[in-house]
Amino acid sequence: MTLTATQAKVAPAVLPRSGGLRGALSDLFWRRPQLLLLLMLLPPVLWLGIVYIGSLFALLLQSFFSIDEFSGLINREFTLKTYGDLLQAANLDIILRTVTMAALVTLASAIIAFPIAYYAARYARGRWKALFYLGVMLPLWSSYLVKIYAWKLILAKEGILTWLLAKLHILWLLDGWLSLPIVGGNSLSVSATGTFIVFVYVWLPFMILPVQAALERVPGNLVEASSDLGASPGQTFRNVLFPLALPGIVAGSIFTFSLTLGDYIIPQIIGTSRLFIGQAVYSQQGTAGNIPLAAAFTVVPIVIMGFYLWGAKRMGAFDAL
Repeated sequence: MTLTATQAKVAPAVLPRSGGLRGALSDLFWRRPQLLLLLMLLPPVLWLGIVYIGSLFALLLQSFFSIDEFSGLINREFTLKTYGDLLQAANLDIILRTVTMAALVTLASAIIAFPIAYYAARYARGRWKALFYLGVMLPLWSSYLVKIYAWKLILAKEGILTWLLAKLHILWLLDGWLSLPIVGGNSLSVSATGTFIVFVYVWLPFMILPVQAALERVPGNLVEASSDLGASPGQTFRNVLFPLALPGIVAGSIFTFSLTLGDYIIPQIIGTSRLFIGQAVYSQQGTAGNIPLAAAFTVVPIVIMGFYLWGAKRMGAFDAL
């Protein structure tokens, strides 16, 4: 059998070397792939290191300065006096209030998110799963401020929620709750309860998705085996589902906890005059002009989240992200 001229033409095993600068660079990158990786990562690393971490470090450096009580000028001598100011009753109250709110928002988000995520992981298929993702993601597509002001109208004394409770003749229940100290107020829109409700609504999708991803990894035969061995639904939840879904819950809590710690817009629009850490940072570096104290306040959520992420990593939360 003879081959035609076209079939006889075989591409060379090694392409001819390119000449000039392009060829030299190509050969260099082929022999040293680490150099190519370094050049590709250098621009984003420089941006992150100089613009973000550098500016953050410059801000944190201010926390070791202090304010002269007489002139109001920054005394650029290293001291821990500003950190001592964080332990004053008013500032410590701000920190405790913020951490408590972040913990409550995280707990409520986990309780609400679990059944939604469980349904999506175990039962939703095809079109219903697409609708699930659409329903979870749709609130994230709208403007952050629009959602907050919409909730302010809903929770106002003349809002639709008050109107609905009046129609159901249970407005007395809301009035009784608002009369309670700490959690109450003139209306839900100017109360700690209203702040809590809006926080949960805004950050809930960030809890649902990691929990749903963790539950997707749970084999269905484990639940069936638990039932076959005589376990009740409660025992199956405690001993099978919850331990396997815990990394997803912790992963979602990273978002809900950290975002609540640093947010200052929601408490500014919906809530009382009691400050949160984000508001304290904004007011101290703006109105009060106490940049060292504002910088010291920023250290608090950084330290808290550092320990939180360390614990989350030990629980395998990053595998569920």
